[in-house]
Amino acid sequence: MSLIPYRKQSTWLDSFAEMENIQKQMNQLFDFSLSRNLFGDNTLLGGEWAPAVDIYDSKDNILIKADLPGLTKDEVEVTIQNNNLILKGEKKKEKEIKEENYYRAERFYGSFYRTIPLSTAVETDKVDASYKDGVLTLKIPKKEEAKPKQITIDVK
Repeated sequence: MSLIPYRKQSTWLDSFAEMENIQKQMNQLFDFSLSRNLFGDNTLLGGEWAPAVDIYDSKDNILIKADLPGLTKDEVEVTIQNNNLILKGEKKKEKEIKEENYYRAERFYGSFYRTIPLSTAVETDKVDASYKDGVLTLKIPKKEEAKPKQITIDVK
């Protein structure tokens, strides 16, 4: 006697399950792309974008680096208000190119406004800011009372 391998018979219910799986994956794809408010797309996201930032917290300072490609330092406004760092500005679109070979436009344009909460109280009058190659670097000193202090324990 020989054994015959079992094959699951395909039913019309399997087809609906597969279509439901495809719909679920498509919904996840759209949810992901629409919730990522990082890149400006004038039609899909309303022309808003936010610069990418790296934030480093050391013992004495908070160091922030923000990518602002294509902007000059005069097109960026930086303020600290209520223990929040606010980055504001606008990247203007270059003149529109109407050529037959124009294939794709992926760069972002428009205004941005980004609020970054600072983890501790800072010295707003001692901020060191520099801007080079499209990267804004801010070195924000912490207030003395915000710096960690080591406490020695006397054993009696």
